[in-house]
Amino acid sequence: MSCLPALDKFLQNYHQAYLTTLGELPRYYPQGEPSVCIQGEFFGDSDDPIAWQPVKRDDVGSFANVEHALDLPLWPDIQPFYGQYFSAPLLFDSKWGTGELLQAWNDDDFKCLQQNLIGHLMMKKKLKQPPTWFIGLLDEGDKMLTINNSDGSVWIELPGELPWQQLSPSLAEFIEALSPRIAPPVKHEELPMPTLAHPGIFASLKRMWQNLFGKR
Repeated sequence: MSCLPALDKFLQNYHQAYLTTLGELPRYYPQGEPSVCIQGEFFGDSDDPIAWQPVKRDDVGSFANVEHALDLPLWPDIQPFYGQYFSAPLLFDSKWGTGELLQAWNDDDFKCLQQNLIGHLMMKKKLKQPPTWFIGLLDEGDKMLTINNSDGSVWIELPGELPWQQLSPSLAEFIEALSPRIAPPVKHEELPMPTLAHPGIFASLKRMWQNLFGKR
């Protein structure tokens, strides 16, 4: 079963929760990056958060280039999860803790996501571990949420280690178990990593890497 119906519903509930509770759309710090998600005027040099809403892409983002580069078929959920929308990261509450689902803010962010997925999968291969790919972060970036590429199940994983706790047998069921988390926007500090900086995917991943390696 595709994760897309669950993602569609979560996005609808997400924005309705903000409108009902705060009377406005969720806000996000784009850090100078344009996006079709932005509602209202956008000034690239502004440090202010902007109102946003998800936008369904005209052309669904493809991961065929990633599969070709790695000679590895990816679990089919990756395309509807990352390729269907442009969106800011989605905050959630769950029985496993608070976290966020990663999404691509614009086309450049999507390309950066693909590069990081390749890097993650190459690391798994180098460590002789089964392939996984990330969908989000848990507990303020302390843990990765990953998909087992063999069966589509959702796990908690620390970088460089094997997944250690299964949360759901499928991405659809995992998303269905989440509740939107209403919170003010947070401007994340850009942390040094050997990759391009980007407000959507990378601001979140940078926090995760700093939190993890800062504790070791």
